[in-house]
Amino acid sequence: MVSNLFVKDRVAIVGAGITTFMRRALETPRELAWEAARQALDQAGLTLRDIDCVVIGSAPDTFDGVHMKGEYLADGSGALNKPMTRVYVGGGTGVFVPVSAWWHAASGLCRTVLAVAEEKMSPAHPHPQYVFRYIWDPIIHRPLEPNLIWIFAMEMRRYMAKCGAKKEDIALVSVKNKRNALDNPAAQVAANITVDDVLKSELLVWPVNELDISPVTDGAAALVITNENTARQVTDSPVWIDGIGFTLDNQHWENRELAFPRYLNYAARMAYRMAGIERPWKEIDVAEPYDPFDYKELHHIEGLMLARPCEAWKLLKEGYFERDGELPTSPSGGLLGVGNPIAAAGLMKVAELFWQLRYEAGKRQVKKPVHKAVANAWGDLMQAGTVIVLSN
Repeated sequence: MVSNLFVKDRVAIVGAGITTFMRRALETPRELAWEAARQALDQAGLTLRDIDCVVIGSAPDTFDGVHMKGEYLADGSGALNKPMTRVYVGGGTGVFVPVSAWWHAASGLCRTVLAVAEEKMSPAHPHPQYVFRYIWDPIIHRPLEPNLIWIFAMEMRRYMAKCGAKKEDIALVSVKNKRNALDNPAAQVAANITVDDVLKSELLVWPVNELDISPVTDGAAALVITNENTARQVTDSPVWIDGIGFTLDNQHWENRELAFPRYLNYAARMAYRMAGIERPWKEIDVAEPYDPFDYKELHHIEGLMLARPCEAWKLLKEGYFERDGELPTSPSGGLLGVGNPIAAAGLMKVAELFWQLRYEAGKRQVKKPVHKAVANAWGDLMQAGTVIVLSN
């Protein structure tokens, strides 16, 4: 790690937990948050008395129908008589939560931090897409009445046109991730599907079909993050946070290169530099790229520099990103298979890498030895990139 006068402590993850991801969960958002937090504390062998600070992540209040959701979730997340912060960068929140917890611990402000991300999207009526009507620039974009699928369709089309990828090439991501999710007990939409199933599913906005997209999901995830001294006291196998990165690109999609995620590439370079990684395509052993749509996993593999621009879909066809491949991606099943509770989805991916680096992923454990891992998330007005690099 590059010397930094403002970083006092090395920081590690010592416990993780996730709820079952599902549609129309009967639990309240507080109950979902506590279930994930309790699991993370249990794995770390700690209780709330050992927690100094709490970081909460949650996307728009409108999903849950609760205003000032950070305050609402505080007790369910264990923030009783403790300093609590809520962070929010849309879909990028799930990775920004451990990033925020990292600086709480690295600065010496807190020894041990409980990082919790929760989302309950089912209460949004008639559909969560309607919540996104109000995120656009009111003068330039809102009169066009866009929705997220409309924007993603433009981006997917641009990637296909520039990189020469066909729809059937991209559909292989959905096939891979849903199959990986069959081994994940938390998964919502695990399935053995074929490329034909994806191509014949309902066309939403060309070229996006229903099975190209992750589902609407309720769920929560949590991590226990602590400084080096405490980490070595509570476990023999801490997972170190070696690098963090975050950045914002232009919020106006018409001014962005839609075929390459520059927002992610800058954040990844920041995280790799901090982690001392110069050749991520050689040094990273396992990755959890953010995959709300199947083309986004390819997009993000390239932004993370795990493949050259426009090369990820070719490597995918060769099996390079399979669980037993050269560089496994989304061994958890990803958002496409496990589900996409917006803010919690990215933290689910970090939890998966924690278990992979401790060789505790069970049937999902990748075949190759693993020492370094990377996860990313993406959101806000689709221009926020958040990255975390881990090692064992």
